[in-house]
Amino acid sequence: MVDALVTLVVVVACLGVLGLLAAARVVKQYERGVVFRLGRLRSDIRGPGFTMITPVVDRLYKVNMQIVTMPVPAQEGITRDNVTVRVDAVVYFKVVDPADALIAVEDYRFAVSQMAQTSLRSIIGKSDLDDLLSNREKLNQGLELMIDSPAVGWGVHIDRVEIKDVSLPETMKRSMARQAEADRERRARVINADAELQASKKLAEAAAQMSDTPSALQLRLLQTVMAVAAEKNSTLVLPIPVELLRFLEKGQQEIPGREAAPAPGREAAPAPEQTAQPARPAMPTLTEREPEPHTVDR
Repeated sequence: MVDALVTLVVVVACLGVLGLLAAARVVKQYERGVVFRLGRLRSDIRGPGFTMITPVVDRLYKVNMQIVTMPVPAQEGITRDNVTVRVDAVVYFKVVDPADALIAVEDYRFAVSQMAQTSLRSIIGKSDLDDLLSNREKLNQGLELMIDSPAVGWGVHIDRVEIKDVSLPETMKRSMARQAEADRERRARVINADAELQASKKLAEAAAQMSDTPSALQLRLLQTVMAVAAEKNSTLVLPIPVELLRFLEKGQQEIPGREAAPAPGREAAPAPEQTAQPARPAMPTLTEREPEPHTVDR
């Protein structure tokens, strides 16, 4: 009798331990537990730590509350200005209502992924190529609103959406490269022309200042010579002032004028008259000469 009682106690204790083990659950810090009792949702959401459920009757589902990083596959589309591009993005979202995430949608991860792909295609068709390349922040906000609107009913909050890369055709890349090169060349020419204009104005002011003080021109000439000599060249170029060349040219013009002018106090001697000489008869040609008589010696 005692042995049977002891056996019964041991069996009951074992069943109790097994029931306790079956009812015990541990929810991690980043998880929340949703309990279904006979298929009906219990209103109490189990927090992190140790919790108990009724074995066989209750079923506990753990929902991850961490931010999920989901890459969106590259989507190919045509922009509003008829350019074919491939755009991929990444979505950051988290579950804010564990019960809705289990009840409102079958698989909230798959639903968010499909919604992100369709929204990305839609945003490509509504945008220009320049917006995709330079105005991504605005497109990210619009894409986030498009995905977050239906995701609210699933107990999911879209934290952030980022467009990662925009792939262009090779022909479009070459065209954009030529356009950027032409634009840089245009700006370089404009800057160079502006610099030339400012330099010409400064040179004109310097020339006007040097014309008032000729010694400044000589000082500038000496500075130029010193700058050339500082380069350690074997040839030294010495510029000649333009005024010196003009002085020499003026002196050369005055010397012939002095030689041509008559000396003062003297009259010019009249030119001797040329006496007329009789014209010489022209020499007769061989055919015109008379034959000379020949004498014969006997």
